[in-house]
Amino acid sequence: MLWKWFVSKNPKATIQLSNTQGIKIFQNKTWRTQTIWLPEVLRILAFVAIVIGLARPQNTSETREETTEGIDIVMSLDISSSMLAEDFSPNRIEAVKKLAAEFIDQRKDDRIGLVIFSGESFTQCPITSDHAVLKNLLKDIHSGLVEDGTAIGMGLATAVDRLKDSKAKSKVIILMTDGENNAGLIDPETGMELAKSFGVRVYTIGAGSVGMVPYPVQTPFGRQYTQMESKIDVALLQKIANETGGEYFRATGNRSLKQVYDQIDKLEKTRIEVSSFKHYAEKFAPFALTALILLLLEMLLQMTVYKRIP
Repeated sequence: MLWKWFVSKNPKATIQLSNTQGIKIFQNKTWRTQTIWLPEVLRILAFVAIVIGLARPQNTSETREETTEGIDIVMSLDISSSMLAEDFSPNRIEAVKKLAAEFIDQRKDDRIGLVIFSGESFTQCPITSDHAVLKNLLKDIHSGLVEDGTAIGMGLATAVDRLKDSKAKSKVIILMTDGENNAGLIDPETGMELAKSFGVRVYTIGAGSVGMVPYPVQTPFGRQYTQMESKIDVALLQKIANETGGEYFRATGNRSLKQVYDQIDKLEKTRIEVSSFKHYAEKFAPFALTALILLLLEMLLQMTVYKRIP
């Protein structure tokens, strides 16, 4: 009785086989049976490589030369009624908006702001690196937002105010107008002195054809056209540019205005291009590639050498 109780407390499983045919695969050891664990190991190694890759390993001992520009730019644009003249296509103000947007797209690493002026001026967008917001605000501007007139001094002074506290390596204003200063509480000379005192470089653009240009006028009979004389104070714009270290440009149509923006883009890139170093390099790619190779190899082995026969 004691023996039966002891055996029942320590049962041992037994397997009864009619023959050994079913386990002969384990008796006949081949390289295939001895390496059947290989796909599983490959899968585990692939998983380890994926985990390491997701951790984004970096090598801090490498250096890589890059170019940084560090420019803050404010575009100060004239939106007076004369900007509706159609010597540009479809008119001056729409041509300026389109090409200013293209200029913004070229300056991906810079902070850019937008000031508009007519009889007075205000900031449409402070300097920002969010170019999508900036372009939306640029798209919204149109003639008639503020009292009519051409307050060049106000447009310049407001732009300087947006840049005076900037810590950028270079501070730039692109001032575009199609007329002569005839309004505003600040005269252009004062605006120029403010720019000089804060180290702001001003590029000036005179936009408009020479002589008489077509100008749309609303009448009881619909839109009619009259001829308007294009007056630009070239001497003033040249003086502002020269005194602040910038340049003056004249744009007489869409093509020449695009060339002006392209020239300014190149000047500002070459003027302050510097070299800097980054002391890290991403190393996740080799691990990701290793994981991919291991998984492909594991799948290939499972489908060929270690394929199970149903």
